[in-house]
Amino acid sequence: MTSLSLSFAPMAPWPIMIALAAAALIVTALALYARRRGALLRGAGLALVWLALADPSLVREDRQALKDVVAIVLDRSASQGLGPRKSQTDAAREKLEAALAALGDIETRVIEAAGEPRADGTQLFATLANGLSDTPPERVGAVFMVTDGQVHDIPASAGALGLRAPLHALITGREGERDRRVELVEAPRFGLVGKDQMVQLRVVESGGSGAPTPLRVLRDGREVARLTARPGDKIRVPVRIEHGGPNVVEIEAGALPDELTLVNNKAVLTIEGVRDKLKVLLVSGEPHAGERAWRNLLKSDANVELVHFTILRPPEKQDGTPISELSLIAFPTADLFGAKIREFDLIVFDRYANQSVLPTLYFDNIVRYVRDGGALLIAAGPDYGQRDGLFHSPLGRMAPARPTGVLTEQPFRARVSGDGKKHPVTRGLPGGESDPPGWSPWFRQIDAETQKGGVAVLSGLRDRPLLVLSREEKGRVALLLTDQMWLWSRGYEGGGPHLDLQRRLAHWLMKEPDLEEEALRAQARGRDILVTRQTLKTQFGDVEMTTPSGAKTRIALTPAEPGLATATIAADESGLYRFADGALSALAHVGPENPREFQDVVSTTEKLRPLAEATGGAARRIGGEDGSVTLPRLVAMRESPVYAGADYAGVRRAQASVAVGVGISPLALGLAGMLALLGAMILAWGWEGRRR
Repeated sequence: MTSLSLSFAPMAPWPIMIALAAAALIVTALALYARRRGALLRGAGLALVWLALADPSLVREDRQALKDVVAIVLDRSASQGLGPRKSQTDAAREKLEAALAALGDIETRVIEAAGEPRADGTQLFATLANGLSDTPPERVGAVFMVTDGQVHDIPASAGALGLRAPLHALITGREGERDRRVELVEAPRFGLVGKDQMVQLRVVESGGSGAPTPLRVLRDGREVARLTARPGDKIRVPVRIEHGGPNVVEIEAGALPDELTLVNNKAVLTIEGVRDKLKVLLVSGEPHAGERAWRNLLKSDANVELVHFTILRPPEKQDGTPISELSLIAFPTADLFGAKIREFDLIVFDRYANQSVLPTLYFDNIVRYVRDGGALLIAAGPDYGQRDGLFHSPLGRMAPARPTGVLTEQPFRARVSGDGKKHPVTRGLPGGESDPPGWSPWFRQIDAETQKGGVAVLSGLRDRPLLVLSREEKGRVALLLTDQMWLWSRGYEGGGPHLDLQRRLAHWLMKEPDLEEEALRAQARGRDILVTRQTLKTQFGDVEMTTPSGAKTRIALTPAEPGLATATIAADESGLYRFADGALSALAHVGPENPREFQDVVSTTEKLRPLAEATGGAARRIGGEDGSVTLPRLVAMRESPVYAGADYAGVRRAQASVAVGVGISPLALGLAGMLALLGAMILAWGWEGRRR
């Protein structure tokens, strides 16, 4: 294809060229007005001079026609894998490619939108823009989108699309699809441990009967409630926050007959458990150097509400000192160990020995408090194993170590035991890795033998138990068989990690998840999941992983530290992953907790219809009841406001081309010709002047 055009390359800027042309016209007009002979000849000469200055050329272009680009965008998101949609998409692609090839002079560009795992929803138009980024908009003849219609990045207008081509939306699926989903309306992100958090939700149906549907509520994989909800109604579900850290809550609705998918029948949210003020009761049996160490530790934490009583004078010691000078208030035993005992998160007995202050009834209350989930710490003194010591009270039934009656008073250094190196309370204590340990010695130890599942995490003289931990039904008990920890806090001979040890001990007693000695944890880090197994056992077993789609895989763990093994897994799917090793389980959610991709999965033409019609195209179903595909016939069209009809879809012929050769033929004679012409005119004017 060849085209001709006229081109100018003026020897002066165009404003000057225009001024010269105006001056020539004025001179010629004045000459004609004065009836001068040769006026037209002079005007023609001036015109020739101006054309010579403009330097006109005839440009010949040889152009090659370009093929029209037609984009086929295939929706490969997760919702397109439901029912026959995937096979319909593949069949539509084959038929479109064949029909476009039959039209001729069309470059078919297939663009697959696979569904980026980090993207929230189906992003077809962003994928289209990337796929056509190297193509001029005027070359695009049409865009065919094969999708279920659930697209989440639809432009607000046809102008924002940036194309002059028609958009044809070809919708897979079938009419009359049915689906039920759980939609979160209000989902708290934080909650106080021990308190209920309200989750507001509604059940949404497409094609359902509207009958009430059952709901199951699970926390950390365990069912905690069952209730009923009517579709469309908002309901409030109370969820108890049982522990600090992540509480994974699942709310699952029953299935509809012939439902598209059960993935969106479940809503998942993670509520971070936060402890309110921790209430601690500290009872010191007598004034001594160590009681201030416990008091200072507990008072230093703004999150701890401490109630501290010191028994200044046991009842059997009568020296005539008035009671008003020994205590500020009377010891409210009835309130503390009766009606209000369950308000405390931790009870600490520090060198308590005399049992006549607390009747046996109150010790029985403490036993019930611990077994129902409370926490007890006994910092024993020399009287622990004597007849009036705590071991011979009802608390002895829960004691993790039995005293032998031997009291040793000589220097020794506490050591982290074999089990202590695996236990989160003592693992990695600063100074504990050296031999001897890098902390100051103690001078008193109550000899005892572990019992009832007690685990000695610190040992003293002759590797005898020094700090023993145990579980008592739902509660926990810790026993420290020395009253010398205050030496560490005073910095004696360099001191020791008393703050680390005491804080970890208190947090373990109050069931902080990070300090569990037997735990399976899973934490999502982007698209990876870190699985951690904490145990006091010598061997680490495999962990079974269940993916959101239901596939099961065995995961081998790699030892990382004593008592700790880990594995990092690349998550290929978005959703809730479950991990179990037979005794323990853990959950981890990858991606958005309630992804837009599955919020609505029923195929529809309505979302893309306004944009398609604004470009001259149309949105139509291509999927039949039997899973077959029926496409409109494709026709090539010139520029038109409408490119779609009842049975056809149009492709705009862009008629784009590219220059493959250029020829330039000058029409003026150049500067030399202009000078010659100017000289001739001057001679002509001179000759006429001599004639006069």
